[in-house]
Amino acid sequence: MRKEIGKTEILASSSGWLAFLLNSFPGVGTGYIYQRRWFPYFLNIGASTIWFFLGIYVLRGNEPTNNQKIIGLLGFLLISIITSMESLLAHKRALKIIKEESNNSNIKDKKKKSWFSK
Repeated sequence: MRKEIGKTEILASSSGWLAFLLNSFPGVGTGYIYQRRWFPYFLNIGASTIWFFLGIYVLRGNEPTNNQKIIGLLGFLLISIITSMESLLAHKRALKIIKEESNNSNIKDKKKKSWFSK
């Protein structure tokens, strides 16, 4: 009988450092695609899009100053740092859950047998 693979198993089987690296590119969120986590991916794309259009709205067709350019880049950098750390932490949480589940199943399998039990 084949067991259905859940989201936790998929996330735990992915590479944490690769998801971290892929999410470090600002505004792309490819680490979430790699981990098959669609809701955080769309949140990442949404935050990047909002940040981009907020910059366009603030400038209103004017040429950006050097400070405004730096602020724009720092915003995208902040988004990438947050998403990179979150993907790494989610991977570690999934590994912990899988480890706890395997320990619980090993405990059930090693049930103490007595002389009179079946």
